[in-house]
Amino acid sequence: MSLLGARSAFPLLTTSRLVYNRYFRNSMVQNVPRILSSTEMSPSESKWITLKKIKYIDQDGTERVWESAERKTRKGSGVDAVAILAVIRSKTNAFPVSTVVIEQFRPPIGKYIIGMGLRFKHYYQSMCKVVSRFMLGPGLIDEGETAQQAALRELHEETGFIADEILQVSPIVVADPGKYSFVPVFALVVLAVDLEGELIKPEPKLDPGEHIVAKVVELKNLAAELKDYDKKGFIVDAKLSHLASGMELVQQLRIM
Repeated sequence: MSLLGARSAFPLLTTSRLVYNRYFRNSMVQNVPRILSSTEMSPSESKWITLKKIKYIDQDGTERVWESAERKTRKGSGVDAVAILAVIRSKTNAFPVSTVVIEQFRPPIGKYIIGMGLRFKHYYQSMCKVVSRFMLGPGLIDEGETAQQAALRELHEETGFIADEILQVSPIVVADPGKYSFVPVFALVVLAVDLEGELIKPEPKLDPGEHIVAKVVELKNLAAELKDYDKKGFIVDAKLSHLASGMELVQQLRIM
């Protein structure tokens, strides 16, 4: 069934602190996530990631060796995930054009990360059993699923929003090809969420053990919101930070 459609809604909480207060007050688990230990893991122990030694010939004809990490769960498409940018609009101009960012604890960093919709679901779940991002949020692409279908599904699951239109789909892009061949391979899908009037936030469809807080922010204030997050001790995902910086430069240089 398509996720381009109707929605049930709950009142929007507009500040990070209010969202956290509500979440922890209603949660059965009152603990603040924290790292208990960090030890080396051999590739044979890993369920989701393996290490690769790549031999190649460079431009000078010299044989070289490169160390890389690779996902074990990559599907036949060669794409690990979609990054999701949701553009939230009001049909009656009741609120400014907005997007949604995700607040989520990330064990490899040991802090809360602010991101958009990019998430590698199975890897995330394996890392977050002890504790629990709209980055441009990512979502893992299931077998037989297109990037567009994965984006629609992940947006609905993580934020509760249902997209009305697919605005843009990027070619396959990579984030850090010098080190990894698993995390960076994704496509960006831009989705439009068109609300009838006032801004409302639906209930997400999170899996057990997922602890994600979605916050709606005005697109024109995205850079300022991220700077405020930084002051509060959050770490901003690079892809979301780059998007906000690009938008800020467009305004400053009057490119458009």
